Amino acid sequence: MRPTRTLCGWLTALMISLAALVAPGPAQADSLASFLTDLSADDLFPGADAFGPIHADVPVAPVLRGGETVAYAFLTSDFVGTTGYSGKPIHVVAAIDSDAVLTGVKLVKHSEPIVLIGIPNSKMVALTESYAGLDLKAEAASGGDAHDLDIISGATVTIMIIDDSLVRGGIKVARALGLGGLSPRIADGPKREVDMTQSQVFDWTTLSGDGSTRRMTLDIGQINAAFEETGDARAIKRPEPGAPDDTYIDMHVALVSVPSIGRSLLGEAEYQNLTDWLDEGEEAILVLGRGAYSFKGSGYVRGGIFDRIQLIQGDNSVRFFDKQQRRLGALATDDSPSFSELDIFKIPANAEFNPAEPFRLQLLAQRVVGAIDKSFLTFDLGYKLPDHYLLPVETAPVVIDSASDEAAAKSALWQRIWRDKQVEIAILGAMLVVLTGVFFFQFQATMNARAFYWFRIGYLSFTLVFLGWYANAQLSVVNLMALAGSLRSGFTWDAFLMDPLVFIQWFAIAAALLFWGRGAYCGWLCPFGALQELTNKLARALKVPQWTLPWGLHERLWPLKYMIFLGLFGLSMVSMPLAETYAEVEPFKTAIILKFVREWPFVLFALVLLLAGLFVERFYCRYLCPLGGALAIPARIRMFDWLKRYKDCGSPCQTCANECPVQAIHPTGEINPNECVNCLHCQVLYQSTTKCPVVIKQIKRRAKTGSPGPDLHIGRPPANHPNANKTPVS
Repeated sequence: MRPTRTLCGWLTALMISLAALVAPGPAQADSLASFLTDLSADDLFPGADAFGPIHADVPVAPVLRGGETVAYAFLTSDFVGTTGYSGKPIHVVAAIDSDAVLTGVKLVKHSEPIVLIGIPNSKMVALTESYAGLDLKAEAASGGDAHDLDIISGATVTIMIIDDSLVRGGIKVARALGLGGLSPRIADGPKREVDMTQSQVFDWTTLSGDGSTRRMTLDIGQINAAFEETGDARAIKRPEPGAPDDTYIDMHVALVSVPSIGRSLLGEAEYQNLTDWLDEGEEAILVLGRGAYSFKGSGYVRGGIFDRIQLIQGDNSVRFFDKQQRRLGALATDDSPSFSELDIFKIPANAEFNPAEPFRLQLLAQRVVGAIDKSFLTFDLGYKLPDHYLLPVETAPVVIDSASDEAAAKSALWQRIWRDKQVEIAILGAMLVVLTGVFFFQFQATMNARAFYWFRIGYLSFTLVFLGWYANAQLSVVNLMALAGSLRSGFTWDAFLMDPLVFIQWFAIAAALLFWGRGAYCGWLCPFGALQELTNKLARALKVPQWTLPWGLHERLWPLKYMIFLGLFGLSMVSMPLAETYAEVEPFKTAIILKFVREWPFVLFALVLLLAGLFVERFYCRYLCPLGGALAIPARIRMFDWLKRYKDCGSPCQTCANECPVQAIHPTGEINPNECVNCLHCQVLYQSTTKCPVVIKQIKRRAKTGSPGPDLHIGRPPANHPNANKTPVS
């Protein structure tokens, strides 16, 4: 057994033992009381001087000024789920006054190593405190969309969680205390549900007369007057063309998932198609329109979202995407008007939509006021299902804000993030498909050395620019530490689904480890690895000398990255914040996430590593990367040996060993899967007619004997060579 392997084994056992011995027991739960001791009342309400006792029924503390209650302090995690990507809650203390306005906000505790890599805490604190002044009455009325969401690059998920917790948590507090006229969401008296047994068919006149269809009409004069009232000079200068009484939009809505309404408006065949389209818990509305303005617009063509309409019910809002829409050819009612737009929209089950309760369809009217600027107005079309479609249900009063609602809200948040990143997800998917194809058909991919060289340069450049500098999807050893912490404290998928590109990459890596080992990520998808290799290529082009470490020293430096990983992992079991601090050994945060815009010690450290990589290709990957060490540990469980080798490899031929970019090939010819980054350069050499002695020898033999030479195609080894298809030597 090699001494280095023995040392790694002992270190592994030692770190696991130490982690088990010193790992702390369950920590005391964070509470509002514990955080208020570190805050002054003035932090949450200007001029306040004290906090009152925390209420027994609702976990809020009065904020006092001269003995008078001026606001109520609350901890967001007491009311809504605030679990971040670290798997731990993001704790924010806020205060709300009697008018349901946030008077002060403080970010008091978080453990966000995955998202907030390298981002100054002061920047996060400042953005969180900017929520002071948020009017929760407007948020409750608009479904949480009455404010603009500011984003910090590299912290998108965390900001969305903080935003969601302040809005939803604040509304819950306001409702519980009756602030700003908001009342608790409780079903008072008999609950009602839709009578799905009714199937009578009505004409258009009857449906519009009893409220089964609702209508909103705006003419050109009304819309021009509405924009004039805004005082926006740019909008006033560009009035809608046409006569004042011309129709701007005539919009109708109907809840066609109700059997009687659906059969009447759609016809029996279309209604059957609708029921087949809808899954359990889903509802559907029919939106009809005519006039100069389209309620659909063209945004759904570009981005898949209908940005001119949204459904609002209570505190919840629903925006529709192209997959939730179907066009209707014509209405089944003979006496209905003609419409230019007839569309059915699906309301998903997780939207918490109740068809028995009133809702409104909000129309966004927009006017172009510049080359890229627009002015906006909103108009609401209210809808309430007529009583004769409803049945009373005898139930006790039920509070709607339940655990299932909270789970649905969390699910809606990560699904919203995934929808917002559909383009990035598609691009990453294409990258993974291409890379998988290269690995499965690596013999064909590496046949032309020059073409493969430029393909690899292009792929690494795209990895660096898109995955790294644009999408900030650089993986980190902190991901693994956070996963381990989540498994200890109670694993949930929600936290890890918050960053789709990171989530997809980890799943791809898990599969790749079974097939190819660590190289699929380290050699192709790691932005910092790509940066190292590309800068080294540039250095070679500038004739920078390349250093090759003696094999003995090189082999003994390998264990360093494993020691660093085990040290960080063991430290994370004791103190996650301390482990995050020492995880700065990864330069990813500085070079990729923050693009070198950081304090000078961090920048200097990253530049020193890149400088070393100019002389020793992928210096950091070889010896120091804890993430590479973590991925290398399971590398030997891979199921297949894909890299082709001749029996002459290593004895006597040393071509591949000498040219391996990371010196992963032993002098005896074996490829070390723990160190190989799957650059496939050895496969290029395997087929080379100018560098591989086996191929060259076979070409000369054929030339002497005059054998036909279809196998002499550049890059293809002789087909009848006894070792042409030999499996790798492990």
